[in-house]
Formats: sequence, structure tokens, C-alpha cells
Amino acid sequence: MKLGYKALLDQANAEIEAISPQDAAVLLEDAGTVFVDLRDPRELQREGKIPGATHCPRGMLEFWIDPESPYHKPIFASGKTFIFYCASGWRSALATKTAQDMGLAPVKHIQGGITAWKKADLPVEMPDNPA
Repeated sequence: MKLGYKALLDQANAEIEAISPQDAAVLLEDAGTVFVDLRDPRELQREGKIPGATHCPRGMLEFWIDPESPYHKPIFASGKTFIFYCASGWRSALATKTAQDMGLAPVKHIQGGITAWKKADLPVEMPDNPA
């Protein structure tokens, strides 16, 4: 293997901004910040999500960001700050690097993901619709 996941994570983490769950929680009410949950729909149903977070399955991120894509989502052209998260921070670190490379800014991710968020006893909401 030329480049394993550990090397990819090391590269991403060297170039992106990580934010603690506590620092991210301060931004929950900030209208200029969008929390983006990258997890699989089954994970959302099982574990809940950060209140108000937008769900973007990791496999669709590049397509939703790119305005030339037929799958583009206007939220990603809003000029807001994006905070990505997943279960443990691995997928969100790689996603943050990809989004940053695509020109989306500012972007950061929650160190430790929703696991660290829950461990810090921060709010979680259960999704309305089952997957």
C-alpha cells in the first residue's frame, strides 16, 4: 500500500483546523456556522446528532460542495463556517482536508467526533425520520 489511512490522517491533520467539542458547542447558536454530520444514516438513527446539524453522507461531500455538480447543495455556497464531524474524527479530518482543498472556507472539524461530544455531555438530538 502506497499511502495508508494513518498517513492520510497525518497529512490531513497537519493542514486542517481541529476544534474541541467544548469550543464547537459555543458556536451552536451562531448563525454563521453550519455543523455537518458526515456519518451514515444508520449511525444518526442509532446515536443521534448535534442539534441543528446538516446531514451530508461522506460519499456525497465533494458532489454537494462543487457548484458545477448536479448534486450541489446551496448550503455549501453560503459563505458560512463549516464544522464537520463523524463518529471519532477520522472521516471528518479527511473530509475537512478535501473541502479545504476544494476551496471551501473556513472549515474545521470536531476532534474526537460525536463520541467526544457525548463524552463532554453536550446536547444531542435524535433525528425525526427513521432511515
